[in-house]
Amino acid sequence: MAFRVDENDVMWIPKDVVREQIANILAAWGMSPEHVETTSTVMVDADSCGIDTHGISMIPPYEDRRKRNVITLDANITVVKETPTTALIDAGGGLGYVPSILATEMCITKAKECGMAAVTVKESAHFGATGYYTRMMSRAGLIGIATTNGSGPRTAPTFGKDGKLSTNPIAFAAPTKKNDNFSLDMATTTVAAGKIRNKWNENQKLPFGWASDADGNPSDDPEVYISRGGTQTPLGGTPEGGSHKGYGLATMVEILSASFCGASLDTAPNHGNNKPGSMEIGHFFMAIDPMQFLGKGEFEDNVDELIDYLHATKPSNPDQPVMVAGEPENKIRTERESTGIPMPPGLRGQIKKIARQCNAAFVFE
Repeated sequence: MAFRVDENDVMWIPKDVVREQIANILAAWGMSPEHVETTSTVMVDADSCGIDTHGISMIPPYEDRRKRNVITLDANITVVKETPTTALIDAGGGLGYVPSILATEMCITKAKECGMAAVTVKESAHFGATGYYTRMMSRAGLIGIATTNGSGPRTAPTFGKDGKLSTNPIAFAAPTKKNDNFSLDMATTTVAAGKIRNKWNENQKLPFGWASDADGNPSDDPEVYISRGGTQTPLGGTPEGGSHKGYGLATMVEILSASFCGASLDTAPNHGNNKPGSMEIGHFFMAIDPMQFLGKGEFEDNVDELIDYLHATKPSNPDQPVMVAGEPENKIRTERESTGIPMPPGLRGQIKKIARQCNAAFVFE
């Protein structure tokens, strides 16, 4: 199959083909067909809406973790505790997609029955883009909240130079009637770690403010972060820019995602390497039914009113109207239905190498 290649050697590939490539590799690694279907679907959804840090670009780091035996591809997922409004899931050391879908579905069911619900997951690994799960809740007419801690302490606290926390993302989604559902999905660092990795993949410099070297000095070299002990900056970048706010949010996420369910803290000695086959990551999910507080449709009307008010803001650039969280991703999703998903040459080469090594079909040719 021939794919369009632009002047920068970026190949544009249809969503279904990208999902097929992800699935081919996951299956070759030994993941069950059911888990391959779920995992590849969530991963390619990230690429579809422009979150290129959390889709197929995660295959190289997953390959590294698989080789180091810190993830289990044939994980056994179990519900450890359950009440009418809560549950605790043990992911068995596997990638976090399947247990997180289970946790989200349980949240939706319990919140519909009881008004609100919270489910936590322990012994997990990376679960993709956090907003995928909160969007599921908002499509069910619920407010959705999700958090996760990370795979390693690579973010320095404000006034510090040592990595103590991960990117620790948080997502929040709310249903609407006429506008796109509100959908916030953000790292508590200046950027997601994957944006640094993607710059490194393509031999590109970093914007200053994304990362610091081992001495705490700003750096534009992604290699400093990848292999020389550099760190990411909390959201805000510097103390003068308000990095204490990002640092505080990251700590809150750590409490919800790890302290709450007994997962390993980012700050724990040897975090993610204490149990063979597990990264020991934790996730937190919460769903709230607005109808416990307002009549049917009133909450959605209120959110629409707020979004309309924000949309009416006079733009500083006439060519760029004011948007709200979730709308940029929806715009890209629509565009990529026709353009396909961009596959830069560095990442394309890595995927080809990994596919060849595990005897998976390579379909980007």
